[in-house]
Amino acid sequence: MSTPSTTSGTAGTPVGFDVTGAIRDALLRGEYVPRQRLVEADLCEQFGVSRATVRTAFQQLAAEGLVEIQRNRGARVREITFAEAVQITEARMVLEGLIAARAAERISPDQAETLRGICADMAKAVADGELAEYSDLNARLHSRIRDIAGHETADRLIEQLRAQVVRHRFMLSRVPGRARASLPQHQRIVEAIASGDPVEAEAAMRDHIASVVEALRALEASGTRRVETPPDL
Repeated sequence: MSTPSTTSGTAGTPVGFDVTGAIRDALLRGEYVPRQRLVEADLCEQFGVSRATVRTAFQQLAAEGLVEIQRNRGARVREITFAEAVQITEARMVLEGLIAARAAERISPDQAETLRGICADMAKAVADGELAEYSDLNARLHSRIRDIAGHETADRLIEQLRAQVVRHRFMLSRVPGRARASLPQHQRIVEAIASGDPVEAEAAMRDHIASVVEALRALEASGTRRVETPPDL
């Protein structure tokens, strides 16, 4: 998603080191909290790069909606409201539906078995109460579906949108019963794709993402606002 820096490091950082990617990864791991200031000098020292390189990274991350640049105050982590998270997820619904339909048109028998295997592991994780494992498998399943679809533009847009709502996704993963409710939705998606039915695959994916929208709205209504540092989802 980002262009690697070509500035050579001043503290052993290799030429071509992706500063933008490193900061993005830290944001997605929850190393920074919403509205936290990103100190330019600290990042220069941490990565051994110039201020110009860090500023370029800030500009890229601002374009991705992860950082906001304040006049005369520098950059800080952008806070995504529940209302915006809902809109982002609604946009994802269209893109993910497109991806599912395309995957159904392109899937091979071996790929179908791979998706079914991941889904079986998800069912086991739910039965065992392994929420973190379920979350990892969920991400892996959606990633494999995007790989099968091979739609680079939609894939890039989805990754950008997902990055913006990482904390909200983590909150949803902790809602009691959420994994058990989403499992049959994923099973329906996988069977439609594996069966080569693009119409049903798109409908199943859109229904699943619509349920995420409703869960976000319910989460907002419950008054949930804080979230512990998320794991690497």
